[in-house]
Amino acid sequence: MIICAGREEVFNFAQPMGVGLIESAINLTRKCLFDKPDYLLFIGTAGSYGEHNIFDILESKRASNIELSFLNNDSYTPLDNVIESENNLAKNDTIVNSSNYISSNFSLSKNFNAYGIGIENMEFFSVLQIAKEFEIPAAGIFIVTNYTNETAHEDFLKNHKEAMSKLTQYLIDKNIIKLTNH
Repeated sequence: MIICAGREEVFNFAQPMGVGLIESAINLTRKCLFDKPDYLLFIGTAGSYGEHNIFDILESKRASNIELSFLNNDSYTPLDNVIESENNLAKNDTIVNSSNYISSNFSLSKNFNAYGIGIENMEFFSVLQIAKEFEIPAAGIFIVTNYTNETAHEDFLKNHKEAMSKLTQYLIDKNIIKLTNH
């Protein structure tokens, strides 16, 4: 099953699950309880911590849930904050960080790269967590719309339409979706 966040990120070939960690976890859990899919492929946009460029497309099966305060040693967690789906659905190019907040401090957020974390997407960690709980293979495909800096939101809005088109074309080219679904 192909899933996406929703709101601005809606595709006619993907089922929206909600924006952020909580909405996506609630809705995806409900879906898995009543109609468990064979696989989960999350598609969406992402912000780059600096190593990936606007409109780069990345595949991943690893996610983290690390807040910016962690980078300054201002917080800790007893939870396992990095998760990986054990499958062959995607190349494992980068770890995708998820938070309910969008990073806008580039001088701080670029430090995620030192941990192998290259991009952020609000939902992916919860998608992988639910997939793990229900033993469903899962992966994500992301297109970069912005850098994690002070213009992150404006750049996201400016690049969003073109990014959605490029991501759809990527999925067609990879035979993940058929042209008739476009």
